[in-house]
Amino acid sequence: MSKKRIYEIARELEISSKELIAKLEEMGMPGLKAANSVEDEEYALIVHLYEDEGAPAETEAKAEPAEAEPAPTADASSTPEVAVSASAKGSAPPSTSVSGDLRPPIVSVLGHIDHGKTTLLDAIRESHLASKEAGGITQGIAAYQAELNGRKITFVDTPGHKAFTGMRARGAQVTDIAILVVAADDGVMAQTVEAIDHIKAAGVPMIVAINKIDKANADISKVINDLAQHGLMPEAWGGDTITVEVSALAGQNIDELLEMILLVAEMGDLRADAKGELEAAIIESHLATGQGPVATAIIRNGTLRTKDWVVAGTAYGRVKALIDDAGHRVNEATPGEAVSVLGFCEVPEVGMQIERVKNQGQAKKQAQEAGRAKRPQAAPKARTLDDLFAEQVEVAKLKVILKAASTGGLEAARREIAGLDVEGIEVEILLSGVGGISESDIVLASTVQEECMAVGFGVSADSKAVKLAEREGIPLLLYDIIYDLVDEIESALKRQLGPAYVETSLGIAEVRDTFKAPSGVIAGCYVADGRVERRGQVRVMRNGSEIFVGEIASLRRFEDDVREVQADRECGIRIRDFNDVQIGDRLEIFVLEEVER
Repeated sequence: MSKKRIYEIARELEISSKELIAKLEEMGMPGLKAANSVEDEEYALIVHLYEDEGAPAETEAKAEPAEAEPAPTADASSTPEVAVSASAKGSAPPSTSVSGDLRPPIVSVLGHIDHGKTTLLDAIRESHLASKEAGGITQGIAAYQAELNGRKITFVDTPGHKAFTGMRARGAQVTDIAILVVAADDGVMAQTVEAIDHIKAAGVPMIVAINKIDKANADISKVINDLAQHGLMPEAWGGDTITVEVSALAGQNIDELLEMILLVAEMGDLRADAKGELEAAIIESHLATGQGPVATAIIRNGTLRTKDWVVAGTAYGRVKALIDDAGHRVNEATPGEAVSVLGFCEVPEVGMQIERVKNQGQAKKQAQEAGRAKRPQAAPKARTLDDLFAEQVEVAKLKVILKAASTGGLEAARREIAGLDVEGIEVEILLSGVGGISESDIVLASTVQEECMAVGFGVSADSKAVKLAEREGIPLLLYDIIYDLVDEIESALKRQLGPAYVETSLGIAEVRDTFKAPSGVIAGCYVADGRVERRGQVRVMRNGSEIFVGEIASLRRFEDDVREVQADRECGIRIRDFNDVQIGDRLEIFVLEEVER
């Protein structure tokens, strides 16, 4: 019995996968994803239901040809197991542009060293370059475009998750989709876990490329199991994570990987307006002999043109030339394209946003303002957890980057921290790994919106990490004893919640008369039960309803001020800030006693 995928059915109906999924949900078939497989009977039912609904598939397909599903190049039987991936923020890639034309998705490739990231990018570059004119010189500009069935994909060729997160730390959310490369003969490794954490923190959809499937010792089931243990549940197990089995060295299933990228991009409905406001970010920069400062930029919205005046942090200038990934000079760069930009007065920082301005004067002024803001300030005092919470009136979640000296120590620390139960505050481990706290760990902590701290168990932090933590105000805690580590976090969390109190009843007094005095109204009372204490608080009850709750301002017995009056005795009680006490009121006397949380 053969199977059909939802995106294949959408292609047959000449509509987009997104439209078909929405239609099926309306018809009582919710929860389907574009890469889900269905049996022949379900396929026939879907087609029948869709046709009965009278969906104007042909008309809509003609009206919006750009959204039609690209035809797979491989036979359905050879397509690897895939599923639409859910990220920290959902299954759709983030897009700041909600109108305009569809643009190419921007993709980053991350993973453990030696798992084949570079080989995969090379395989895609060699077989799917968008520009293949005769004589074209392909040069490394840190990004290039691949093409499948007439649709383009922009790949960011940056070194690892540190650069990926470093750009985000400067406000440049460049990537729409992240490819996680995992070697089939090695499985999930330490850097793989870090890459997963960085991708999740970025909130972009993830596609897992299981590489090196051609090797004799490849164990795909082990990789799938490792992924599941880190929260990436494959479709075969009922989850939402894409897994594509590839061999970058042999060029196997590269088209299927590109097809899945386009599928996820379609579900995200990535759009941009070439005539809109410029939105571009620098992904690489250097000083080149004979060219001066050179920056590689990716355009997400608007159009960058030669002769534009631009600013990127403290760097500014007029665009002298734009060079595409094939080494050709171009007059403009549109959404989804990557170009080298020549003309800056200095080398701009990676991750900076490019802004277009009207003239040289405005460009220079804006760059100077950025320079003044960047001047080093006095180093702030290292913050503690108490400092962190003192700045935040209400903290719902505290994120932790946890590093330990060994796998066993890491698991023990994770287990203890996960077991913390402090009412009102959730503790989440954002990243964990074996080894010292590095600069990239602090960079990651600085990119998350919630409060985040770095914790080391039995390890140290390198000097760059310490300096960056001080500059960014990231709490950095190092412990050699696990119980000290856990106790410090738990105590700090509890301190920020404030003390907990329990109400203890002392007694009941009945108001039998009232007297006016210069200081206020005094209630002449009879202590019917228990006792009245000067330190106590009072709840005024009238006809069974609470009228007021406050403090006892004074307690007298005859002419004397007293600290306590026992049952079956009379006394005078003045209630602070309350003069409406009446005969017949019932005064409930109690104290609030602090209890340990």
